[in-house]
Amino acid sequence: QVQLVESGGGLVQAGGSLRLSCAASGRTFRRYAMGWFRQAPGKEREFVAAISWSGGDTSYTDSVKGRFTISRDNAKNTVYLQMNSLKPEDTAVFYCAATYTIQIPTTTHEYDYWGQGTQVTVSS
Repeated sequence: QVQLVESGGGLVQAGGSLRLSCAASGRTFRRYAMGWFRQAPGKEREFVAAISWSGGDTSYTDSVKGRFTISRDNAKNTVYLQMNSLKPEDTAVFYCAATYTIQIPTTTHEYDYWGQGTQVTVSS
């Protein structure tokens, strides 16, 4: 079992930055691929970024490439999402997810564990 707790969300003006953190329980964190997803009101949950268990491979949805960076610290059992140049359309609840694989999954059904989410609101 893996438990995930997100933090770092908040209200920020357009063009600003936030760093989300996701703290994971369990001694096998380093064996899990990690992902960030987001869900805006009235929309489906969508993929944002993912990182391999080693941290050596990453994947991003096109709309955040060049603005967001996913990273992980396996010694701290934590994955991060650095978000720069935020836009109002980034407003959503952001979720952290984990799955035991060497791949870098980009769809919700490939992930087994989810956090409770953290709200990110970007004002114009």
